[in-house]
Amino acid sequence: MKSMFKAALAGAGLFALAACGGDADDRAADNVEANAEAMADNLEEQADMAPNETMEEALEEQADNVRDAGEAKADAIDDADDARMENSR
Repeated sequence: MKSMFKAALAGAGLFALAACGGDADDRAADNVEANAEAMADNLEEQADMAPNETMEEALEEQADNVRDAGEAKADAIDDADDARMENSR
């Protein structure tokens, strides 16, 4: 599961790098965050079906980490876009 998350974030990161600023970066950030949210939701669904409390807690923690990483990546994309716009003036 971790490798799938890393691959998704890497793909989203490449998409963000390919974007040329402005609205494209905003969409890239939104897509990264939405992808992380969807992955976290899937982890929480797995947690609901976990056979024991330990596994359930681990999956829920992993979902929280995925959300946090998605938000951080989206913020980084937005910050890079803001810096690029500042430097172009």
